[in-house]
Amino acid sequence: MQIYLPIAEMSVNVFLLLGMGAGVGLLSGMFGVGGGFLMTPLLIILGVPPAVAVGTEANQVVAASASGFLAHMRRGNVDFRMGSVLLAGGMAGSALGVWLFFVLRQIGQIDLVIELGYTVFLAIIGTLMLVESIRTLLHREHGRAAPRGAGRHTWVHGLPLKMRFRKSKLYISALLPLTIGFVVGVLAAILGVGGGIVMLPAMIYILGMPTSVVVGTSLFQIVFVTASATFLHAYNNQTVDIVLAALLLLGAVVGAQYGSKIGTLLRGEQLRALLALLVLVVTAKLLYGLVATPEEMFTLSPIFRTP
Repeated sequence: MQIYLPIAEMSVNVFLLLGMGAGVGLLSGMFGVGGGFLMTPLLIILGVPPAVAVGTEANQVVAASASGFLAHMRRGNVDFRMGSVLLAGGMAGSALGVWLFFVLRQIGQIDLVIELGYTVFLAIIGTLMLVESIRTLLHREHGRAAPRGAGRHTWVHGLPLKMRFRKSKLYISALLPLTIGFVVGVLAAILGVGGGIVMLPAMIYILGMPTSVVVGTSLFQIVFVTASATFLHAYNNQTVDIVLAALLLLGAVVGAQYGSKIGTLLRGEQLRALLALLVLVVTAKLLYGLVATPEEMFTLSPIFRTP
């Protein structure tokens, strides 16, 4: 059954979109990360314009992150003081990212920037995750404790503007979470990712936060940053396709329930290794699309300019 996507201006099979949403939701439930960094490139591969894929996926990330944030808040696993500092940086980053998105779209380069950005971003993330997972598996096989990065203090913790974060038991410079939030905000606006796959390692290994509050605090920031990016994309760029977002979200909600159950059957390093391989496969597909000879040498697309 075909359905017309008004903003993407294309017809797509409803069950294909529901299946994609369920598949990414399944993976999100298994691996404990948001699906934005996988769903957006999959939409691009499907043929959805990259600008629409980014704006629409940011909308889906809001709903998924809000559900997770409320669950962690009820358990008391959110550091609101840290989250507020991260949010301040994230809001500034998302505003800059949407402005850059608008400028790149005006000059007709946004599709290329999104595809190149995802290729580089996923290649780095996938490689780092795979290396870390293999190293952990090798340490476990030889009976040695896995290397740990949290809790180490480096020169960055001596930066000025120190704040005390009682929930996280930290006394560090506010410049660190501000910078991390800013980077994630830019990524959310330009690439349509929630940023959790960058935020979580940064909060653990750079800020030194305890893992018990990392996920809930990250989701708190992601909800508001991606909501801001979604609103700005809809207002400035008109790239949010609500029909596409609703279908993807419906499938993702169902898939996540089963994914969380499957995830309990495997160890953490095994899950990370599988996710890393999946990320690298998607990267290879995007890279092939960038270097392969297109079927049509020239295409026409509108360039939106302000009057």
